[in-house]
Amino acid sequence: MTERLELVRGVVHPWHHDHFGHMNVRHYAPFFDDASYHMWTRLGLAYRDLLAQYGLHAVSAEARTRFVQELQAGDLIMIDGVVSRIGTKSCAFHLRMIHADTGALHATYDLVEVFFDPKTRRSATMPDTVRDRLQRYLVAE
Repeated sequence: MTERLELVRGVVHPWHHDHFGHMNVRHYAPFFDDASYHMWTRLGLAYRDLLAQYGLHAVSAEARTRFVQELQAGDLIMIDGVVSRIGTKSCAFHLRMIHADTGALHATYDLVEVFFDPKTRRSATMPDTVRDRLQRYLVAE
């Protein structure tokens, strides 16, 4: 099995809390969004390289968060990820938010990224070299 890539570490602050005393759902998005940027670099496909080498961007087309367990102020989190699907013009990532001290799962994030040509403003076919790189990290979960 392919090893999951560590993407981001963070801490839950009191200002992340809502009236129930735990991290509000709107604060999960920035953590996962930052992790998805790091995912490309950890895959060896930095955004700037996709544009420079292939004239393409990867843009988020769909994102789904599943909330599993509450987080409290002071909790340390780690987000890891894998490639979960590879298509013709898109790929999908599966990310997990884990408690850094206990290993407990707190949330998951499933993201579909579409390859996009900024000149034509349309989706584009994934280059074979990008597909080959993604394949190394593909995990069927």
